[in-house]
Amino acid sequence: MPRADYEKIAVLKQRCLDAGVDVKKSELLRAALLLLESEPTKRLLAAVTAVEPVKTGRPPKSK
Repeated sequence: MPRADYEKIAVLKQRCLDAGVDVKKSELLRAALLLLESEPTKRLLAAVTAVEPVKTGRPPKSK
């Protein structure tokens, strides 16, 4: 995942903390799946197409 996505996750986790709910990254991502699952196909596809594509695989190891 791009660094910007990790930053968004951190912001969302902080919003939950500010509301008094301690949430793990995996719980937050599972909640996002629940929200996406409830969306109509048109909105789901709009969200999917808005996501920046990333190259698959691991980045090369730096020495």
